[in-house]
Amino acid sequence: MPKLRIVEVVNVRWFNAAAWYGLNLSRLLRRAGHDVLVVCPPGAASFAAARDMNLDPLPLNLTSLHPSALARAATRIAALVRDFNPHIVNCHRGENLILWGLLKKHASFRLIRTRGDQRPPRGGTVNRLLHTRLIDAVTASNSRSAAQCRAVLGVPDDRLYVIPGGVDTARFAFDPAGRDRVRRAFGFTDDDLVVGLLGRFDPIKGHAELLDAAQRIVRAGGELRSSRSLTGGSGQHAEALSAQRAETSAEAEAGLTRLRLLFIGFPAGLSGQDMEQAARVRNLEHLTRITGKVADVPAHISALDLGVIASQGSEAIARAALEIMACGVPLVGTDAGVMPDLLSPEAVTPVGDAAALTALLDKALSRPDFRNTLKEQQQRRMESLSDDVFVQQTLEVYRAALQRNAASGSGPAGRS
Repeated sequence: MPKLRIVEVVNVRWFNAAAWYGLNLSRLLRRAGHDVLVVCPPGAASFAAARDMNLDPLPLNLTSLHPSALARAATRIAALVRDFNPHIVNCHRGENLILWGLLKKHASFRLIRTRGDQRPPRGGTVNRLLHTRLIDAVTASNSRSAAQCRAVLGVPDDRLYVIPGGVDTARFAFDPAGRDRVRRAFGFTDDDLVVGLLGRFDPIKGHAELLDAAQRIVRAGGELRSSRSLTGGSGQHAEALSAQRAETSAEAEAGLTRLRLLFIGFPAGLSGQDMEQAARVRNLEHLTRITGKVADVPAHISALDLGVIASQGSEAIARAALEIMACGVPLVGTDAGVMPDLLSPEAVTPVGDAAALTALLDKALSRPDFRNTLKEQQQRRMESLSDDVFVQQTLEVYRAALQRNAASGSGPAGRS
């Protein structure tokens, strides 16, 4: 592909998954030899992150809807287009997207909208016209979002793409030395089965739901050893666990008693003390370790025997899931956001279904063969989730937009 001039508009105030997606893509496009101009709100966390990644971001506030701010934004966008003369403009959020769409009528760039938001798109005549007449392609980070774009906005299939993102598979790989070091640091033995959740300490990430499931499993394990019936949790939970363990071997049953929990993350809505208290009230404090923010994430992931994405929402872009899978750790989770696109059906449970999450965790802990199957499935899935595949998939979207418009006579493609 000829060298492209690309504007990646990452008008996100936080350094969340959507910002990471846009900035990581910008980094990869530059590495592939293209000229990339990154636009971020001035003073925002995304701007600081872009600067730390040596992306030389342009400070431009595209989040305000105040008339004077809109006028200033329109003037700056017009100057940017005039001076940089981009082939592609990719907007990672919808604020002021209309300005780019209107300017496109008097310029020759192709306009891409990338959706990495769990919220459904807004309908209405104006938004439908914008997405069907002015936007050349829509990239969604998961198939659920793509379906919403099709149904709500009328985006045709030939301009709608699903690209979950990618992960640096050179950095995120299994680290045996790191595994031993981290497990020793937290007091885990070789016989322990360490279950981990990687993510910020926020209620939506499902730490409480994972703790609840672990509590039910620990209680049920103790009752099994005492040859008593299950009484931990509701009857539905007990029935699910009984059915799951009906043919469990003595070795697998013993494995359930070796459950340990490792929460890898940083405060964001919940503090480290909140996390400790959540474990304490469930009598799981002796089984639970909480890291806080860590520098060596791959080593901490490698210390796990099972990863869990217990999110109760969000996960439109699942950075943590990609990193866990890249490290070769089997993963289970809820069906939030992109997770059904990443995992096989047997590895996901419905959001809010406590019994199903408990049964799935119980199955993964009690059956090493199931964990091995998940690991093999996810290693095959990772073949299409590397950073290299991510950037090539995105460049294919850009190429198709350029060629489609060139064929229709609406503007030049492949300019030098």
